Amino acid sequence: MPGSRTYRTGRAAMLPVLLLCLLLTATMAAGLRWGSRVFDWSTLGAILWAGGGEELERTIVLDIRLPRILLGMLVGAMLAAAGTLMQGALRNRLAGPELLGVSAGSSLAVATITVLHLPVPFHLHPLLALSGGLLSGGVVVLAARSIGATGMLLTGMAVSAMLNGLLVVLIALGTGNDVNLLYAYLLGSLANRGWEQVEGLLPWCLLVLPIALGLARSVNLLQLGEETAAGLGVRVERVRLTVLVVSTLLVAATVAQCGPIGYIALLAPHLTRAMTRSQDARLVLPVSALCGAALLTLADQAARLWLEPMEIPVGVWTTLIGGSVFLVYIVLRRGGGQHG
Repeated sequence: MPGSRTYRTGRAAMLPVLLLCLLLTATMAAGLRWGSRVFDWSTLGAILWAGGGEELERTIVLDIRLPRILLGMLVGAMLAAAGTLMQGALRNRLAGPELLGVSAGSSLAVATITVLHLPVPFHLHPLLALSGGLLSGGVVVLAARSIGATGMLLTGMAVSAMLNGLLVVLIALGTGNDVNLLYAYLLGSLANRGWEQVEGLLPWCLLVLPIALGLARSVNLLQLGEETAAGLGVRVERVRLTVLVVSTLLVAATVAQCGPIGYIALLAPHLTRAMTRSQDARLVLPVSALCGAALLTLADQAARLWLEPMEIPVGVWTTLIGGSVFLVYIVLRRGGGQHG
């Protein structure tokens, strides 16, 4: 019966959700306590809950470490949700939001402003990066309206390749100072971000993430195949385009604030399916968002603390570690193309 199946599925998710919550809580606690200034637990508790501590201590915890952790949670959740939507709607486990050209479009917008020294106020850079990501993602969506899922992936790859080529040309034209300014952004980083970035990203998360969750049932039907979904009354192309638009919004908003951060969107859905032993998007989507939040927060704290005082951008960590883990996963599963 559907009700009992849903109940069993929900019970299967309880342990993974509990473990992810524990991991996220431990990572948050470690991130708030450790760094160039280490706090004991009593002092940290006083700063967080009672407004205690010295002014410098409150600044470190409340204005530097806390917003960075919250930003990592938001970015990780949004990227993981976008990846889950794309893999389900396109029925391809290797699909990721990078194939939409969103990351490349946002990066190109920032590079254009920096290299050409356009008179754009710094506080407007995230907005223009968001516009660049939405524009490039929109091109892919519009170009792919009349073709199937494979055609969409190929179109996205072509647009990404073209935009990355233009990005390389712009960087070659820039000065050493321009390249230094672009370096951390293009690698993807949460460093030097604060409440301004959290406030810039939170409305997008609150607006778009519930829409993504609402698409779970349609994604489930698409995973049955186009003909089956159409026979069940699903307007396949319309739903697929809606999924791509929502994914574009989720990714563009994160890239605008933090730069392109790879492999979270690709890896989190796979880990979630393995943990929950389910393909049901109604379950996988929210748990994957939690998994993405935990993964990115953990990776960022590792990037911040492991080689302190030197810090490697978190985008490098997610690419190196995430790429390695995903490669092992693919080898062990002997490929991972279409959903079965």
